[in-house]
Amino acid sequence: MIKPQLPLAERLAGVEEVECITPDLNGVPRGKVMTAAGFLEGRRLQLARGVLLQCIMGGYPPARFYGGDDGDLLLVADPLQIHLLPWCERPRALAICGAEELKGGGSPLSTRTQLKRVLAAYARQGWQPVVATELEFFVFAPHGDPQQPFQPPTGLDGRRESGFSAFGISSSNGLRPFFEDVYRCMAALDLPRDTFMHEMGISQFEINLLHGDALQLADQTFLFKHLLREVALRHGLMVVCMAKPLAGVPGSSMHIHQSLVESGSGRNLFSDEHGEPTLAFRHFIGGQQRALADFTLLFAPHVNSYQRLCHPYASPNNACWSHDNRAAGLRIPASPPAARRVENRLPGADANPYLAIAASLAAGLFGLLQQVEPSAPLQGEFQVPEALTLPSGMPVALARLERSQLARELFGDEFIEGYVASKSLELASFLDEITPWERRILASQA
Repeated sequence: MIKPQLPLAERLAGVEEVECITPDLNGVPRGKVMTAAGFLEGRRLQLARGVLLQCIMGGYPPARFYGGDDGDLLLVADPLQIHLLPWCERPRALAICGAEELKGGGSPLSTRTQLKRVLAAYARQGWQPVVATELEFFVFAPHGDPQQPFQPPTGLDGRRESGFSAFGISSSNGLRPFFEDVYRCMAALDLPRDTFMHEMGISQFEINLLHGDALQLADQTFLFKHLLREVALRHGLMVVCMAKPLAGVPGSSMHIHQSLVESGSGRNLFSDEHGEPTLAFRHFIGGQQRALADFTLLFAPHVNSYQRLCHPYASPNNACWSHDNRAAGLRIPASPPAARRVENRLPGADANPYLAIAASLAAGLFGLLQQVEPSAPLQGEFQVPEALTLPSGMPVALARLERSQLARELFGDEFIEGYVASKSLELASFLDEITPWERRILASQA
């Protein structure tokens, strides 16, 4: 339920500046800072179109991928996503914005637009997806040398965590003040949380956001990741949402829980009146199985993403489905019929939440409309069938997305070509680097 709010002018009383941001293709907040006076006047705010395709290193693909002229688009604030920033000393606000073309309509290069288009396609069928995200992340000590591994903070006992704290609730790591500040800021931004836990990695944690409207959950996940980094800086810490920041321990995921309800009644379409799975449930899974291999780069967007997937404990790189089995890429959690849902375990914490949710739901919708039958569910320890394996590295995932007719049909040629162009630059940049492993192992060889 959306809480009633004061008029915007009253809410922004005393605020001098508003951060007007929108997610780029990597989910990084991009935008401009506007005076509060200009924001309240509704002053037009424009941003170069190419910013939406900015590479994670900071460069851009050729201009032909974003219009040739690198013209502008409009940043239009979502009135439901204007917030006072609780981590700032002086009053300051943030507005999540849609990216719209000057001629009208959402920009196809915007991942937020892509999600809205998928949701509109569901709405035309009388359906509404319900989504929840589980985000894992690491909290490290300040780190200035990329040649050295990350270190957990020094705890209250003078020691660094060494990997025995999974699911523990001790405050010996000294992070309780940090998390209390995180909770305070979440409450101030109206970000409801469900559960929180210490995950299996060293200084690794997970938070579950409450299920709800898919666009709202994407906005909340986007805002929460921004909040984490800002609050960590206030506490002299570093939050890392890489998929695999440490060797030898599990990586960080962003699992997506998905169900589907009938618009108006709210009835879960994955369960029938007897509490049994429906054809819609099966077809949704079938669509995800059919599309996950083509869409892997949308869920695992960086070279480092595949470090997580190459060590598959609790990070399954497959399109199998199973009841309550974490070895499957598509897990059906144990739940009553009213809460029957499909958990997509492929996305990493480094994924753009708008794009990952859009891709997962688009795959499910494809299955529903085409009545795609899934494979048989697998239980216990199982061997992944060849047909359900997924790309194991960024080059293969990149090539798979580029030639995917399904991805082009669902997201449009302009977005897929721009995404592939940006990611190709990212991969080339990585391959230009010589890693410490290469120097350590190969330098002494003949």
